[in-house]
Amino acid sequence: MIEPIGNQYVVARPVYSANAFGEEHKKKHRHHKTLLDHLKKWFRCSAQKAKRIALSLFPIASWLPAYRIKEWLLSDIVSGISTGLVAVLQGLAFALLVNIPPSYGLYAAFFPVIIYFFLGTSRHISVGPFPVLSMMVGAVVVRLTRTADTADPTVTNSSVANDSSLDEHKVMVAATVTILSGIIQLLMGVLQLGFVVIYLSESLISGFTTAAAVHVLVSQLKFILQLTVPAHTDPFSIFKVLISIFSQIEKTNIADLVTSLIILLVVFVVKEINQRYRAKLPVPIPIELIMTVIATGVSYGFDFKNRFNVAVVGEMKSGFQAPITPNVQTFQDTIGDCFGIAIVGFAVAFSVASVYSLKYDYPIDGNQELIALGVGNIFGGSFRGFAASTALSRSGVQESTGGKTQIAGLLSAVIVLIVILAIGFLLEPLQKSVLAALALGNLKGMLMQFTEIRRLWRKDKYDCLIWVMTFIFAVVLGLGLGLAASVAFQLLTIVFRTQFPKCSTLANVGRSNIYKNRKDYSEMYEPDGVKIFRCPSPIYFANISFFKQKLIDAVGFSPLRILHKRNKALKKIRKLQKKGLLQVTQKGYICTVNGFKDSDEELDNDNIEELDQPINTTDLPFQIDWNADLPVNIVVPKINLHSLILDFSAVSFLDISSMRGLKTILQEFIRIQVDVYIVGTDDDFIEKLARCEFFDDEVKDSIFFLTIHDAVLHILMKKDYSTSKFNPSQEKEAKLDFTINTNGGLRNRECQHLSTSVNANSSLPAAQAENFVRKFY
Repeated sequence: MIEPIGNQYVVARPVYSANAFGEEHKKKHRHHKTLLDHLKKWFRCSAQKAKRIALSLFPIASWLPAYRIKEWLLSDIVSGISTGLVAVLQGLAFALLVNIPPSYGLYAAFFPVIIYFFLGTSRHISVGPFPVLSMMVGAVVVRLTRTADTADPTVTNSSVANDSSLDEHKVMVAATVTILSGIIQLLMGVLQLGFVVIYLSESLISGFTTAAAVHVLVSQLKFILQLTVPAHTDPFSIFKVLISIFSQIEKTNIADLVTSLIILLVVFVVKEINQRYRAKLPVPIPIELIMTVIATGVSYGFDFKNRFNVAVVGEMKSGFQAPITPNVQTFQDTIGDCFGIAIVGFAVAFSVASVYSLKYDYPIDGNQELIALGVGNIFGGSFRGFAASTALSRSGVQESTGGKTQIAGLLSAVIVLIVILAIGFLLEPLQKSVLAALALGNLKGMLMQFTEIRRLWRKDKYDCLIWVMTFIFAVVLGLGLGLAASVAFQLLTIVFRTQFPKCSTLANVGRSNIYKNRKDYSEMYEPDGVKIFRCPSPIYFANISFFKQKLIDAVGFSPLRILHKRNKALKKIRKLQKKGLLQVTQKGYICTVNGFKDSDEELDNDNIEELDQPINTTDLPFQIDWNADLPVNIVVPKINLHSLILDFSAVSFLDISSMRGLKTILQEFIRIQVDVYIVGTDDDFIEKLARCEFFDDEVKDSIFFLTIHDAVLHILMKKDYSTSKFNPSQEKEAKLDFTINTNGGLRNRECQHLSTSVNANSSLPAAQAENFVRKFY
């Protein structure tokens, strides 16, 4: 019963152990579905299920009939045109990151958008080239192109050596990698594996994309400076590229450098204006388009190609080329890279889609997103495109210019189609350095993520460490190996946090039912002889030893050492009695010792397993109080702990290895007469222990209580009952006293030994508790 009294509440209920609660409140029987049940449900067919599957596979069928033409169409048209123009320029620019001719970037900006229009669940993201993915694909292209070149040195004037054939080979590699990445995404979506993105934390993605931005920056320097830089893909490649650039810095093309710096400066300034005055501007200023038109016109009008020997986009073939057949050997050589590309592409797209879905309150499906991106990459790769995801800046343009649905995305694809079919030739005079500058202009958001380090350091040191190490791994090892190393390091931090949890000793605050770390508060109440120990993590094979050591540190002694000492002492006491040196009288025990000595070395030679066994005094005519004075030469450490409470409310699971270790720990405490209680566990935890035969005559299932306070009240009632029949003077007299006569005679001294223990369940009535055996200490 709960009675509210102002801002307080009073709870009246019995003290519950887990068993007592289970007897009073019966659990309902629930049928847990088996694998067979799930398979039956999966393969069951109905008209309703078929409709649901069709709508999930083609989300357009759910939102297109509800399209508000009068309210949304104009906004989608404006957004589609703006996004399409940006997509054209980014497609051309990001193609340089893939190390293929710029014109192929238009295919990557067209086909995935068309596929996503029908299969995607987000209404606001703009699918297409993304700089990080372009860098990852470009690294594979460089590696395989170099491999092909070194594998066949006789092709000096043949296919691979020829520039056009070399470009074709690069395009084939990029397309094959894209197709395999799409197949991986499609299979993951069909197998409902969209949850894998949860293994890429926000800190990891931020650090990885920042490192990718650094790679993009370094890779574009050769276009800005127009230098011939050999490709490197192995670890530390970024430093090799920088060395190569600075070693020939005197060969810089000044025209390209000046053009790039002007473009960068203007783009950064206008983007800052767009950001600062976005609430006042009807649409963002399309600075990339403006600068591209100006740069193309200036380059054509002043004939930069011939006068200053600048590198230009060159021939832009109109129309589409025939689909390609992917290279199976490339599949085998790039499976690891493709898996990373598939995961990163999905993670970025899903993260951006999640932001917009929360902002505009509509659902998205991670598995369907995988299918949409996978099919889009398969089609895009088949038509010589490269891997697509979503660029943050392009999606921002689509959303900020009023885009409501993927109608805007479809219209942006139409703009790209117009460039591919009709006006692409107008971009032929455009300098590659301008495209490189535009690519760098889109990196501002990623490079500004360096400020995350300070924020993460204040909030969570582990997340900050993940960010820093991910950045270092991706920069030093490259994007492929760096991503794998970063995920491994992130998982390692989770293991580290659970392997070395911050265990604590709890005490009562304000004499209520609240228990907190006793180091954190000044006014704490800790019952005498009671220790409350909290473990805030799962207990498994890797941290069971740490858990045991922390527990020993908390209680102040090793129960196994105490057990060994008591068993050794018990052997000595038995020898004293057998030799007649320890006699029993009506008033107590009279002990006579005449030169008796038994070395610890002799006892240490005994079987160690005997010392681990429970203390058995049934063969003695008296009980032993181990906290009292013992006969001469018998020293046993005294302990003032009679009850230990283990707070397992944060222990989510226990594996078999740790279960064995935990049982050993409990047995060690129980064998030295320390009652152990476990609190806060759920029913599944106890059921698992029962299935694994955890309980026996020593460790019983009655040690489980619902809360810490239940266990504390049970202990207080139990100890109060065991001492309530005696006044303090009686307790003072109830001690074991040994008298020693060193000259062989007897020196009379009364000795009494009384001990009590109550083995009563606190939820039982006091009348029943009277029937329990009493042994008074």
